[in-house]
Amino acid sequence: MIENLYYAPATQGDFKLYDLGNLILESGETLRGAKLAYRSFGSLNAEKSNAVLVTTWFSGTGKVMQDVYVGPGHALDPARYFIVIVDQLGGGVSSSPQNTPGPQAMAKFPKLGIGDDVHAQHRLLTHLFGIERLALVVGGSMGGQQVYEWAVRYPDMVERAAPIAATARISLHQQVFVESLKEAITSDPRWNGGWYGCGLDVRDGMDRMARLVAVLGWSTQFYQEERWRSVIGMSSLDDFVNGVMKAYFEPMDPNVLLSEMHKWQRADVSRHAGGDLAKALARISARMMIMPISHDQFFPPQECEADSVLVPGALLRVIQSPEGHMGLNGFEPGYMKQVDRYLSELFAA
Repeated sequence: MIENLYYAPATQGDFKLYDLGNLILESGETLRGAKLAYRSFGSLNAEKSNAVLVTTWFSGTGKVMQDVYVGPGHALDPARYFIVIVDQLGGGVSSSPQNTPGPQAMAKFPKLGIGDDVHAQHRLLTHLFGIERLALVVGGSMGGQQVYEWAVRYPDMVERAAPIAATARISLHQQVFVESLKEAITSDPRWNGGWYGCGLDVRDGMDRMARLVAVLGWSTQFYQEERWRSVIGMSSLDDFVNGVMKAYFEPMDPNVLLSEMHKWQRADVSRHAGGDLAKALARISARMMIMPISHDQFFPPQECEADSVLVPGALLRVIQSPEGHMGLNGFEPGYMKQVDRYLSELFAA
């Protein structure tokens, strides 16, 4: 175990830890003493029919979702819904490589899957809150992969589902790209097989990874129009790469990011139907709204649209954002206005 203040309450705000005990993973390994970080807002009504689950993405935490997606004036309004935001396992705040004691610490942290996240979240919601029905499950990117897993795995529990900038099965393109992110970190000489003394020891590898994310995370239009000036407020391209991308990732734990990458590369709900994606998505009974981002190079709109054709009754709403995949962070006001409008439409359906 090593201390990383980035994942502590001083940075992440208030959250609680739910004790999962010994969690048997899809791999067959057991994550011992597993804990799931969550934060909740609003009140659960007497019928327990107003519960909303919000999931997190690669490198993102519950604090990001709280700050950007939840609050008065948003579709996810605690005055109307009981909103539970859950940090994914291996994401730094829940049980993760840097905060898990030996013999499962650091490089020996178990390999996880998206299914393990959803299984743990199901236990939290049903055992702690007694929730048997979710009015909505929503999340972006890796969080959207969890939304698909929820809708396929627990179809009777999910009333509405909204994956944002995500597909039901990872593409080969992304598998190759994520492998380059892994290599950027692990090729750092101070990586030391995952047994570094501090995440900052691996700064060079983390910086290389940040630059790679900058390539596909933002759209070509973002760069052509130098939107790092108008949208992000940075003075130059170097200022943007160093002051935003590298600064964003540097405080994080390398093993945490690698743990999430392992899940990201393998997200695939078709495993519930012997590899048949159409058959897996046909299991969905939720009212689903699939929301790609117009300029996304990770999860291109056409791939999301292909999924929507396979989901019974699915709605497709494209979020217009020249920022691309990184638009998920709500940098431009127009992004959240669209998300709130579409989610309000889904709630009314």
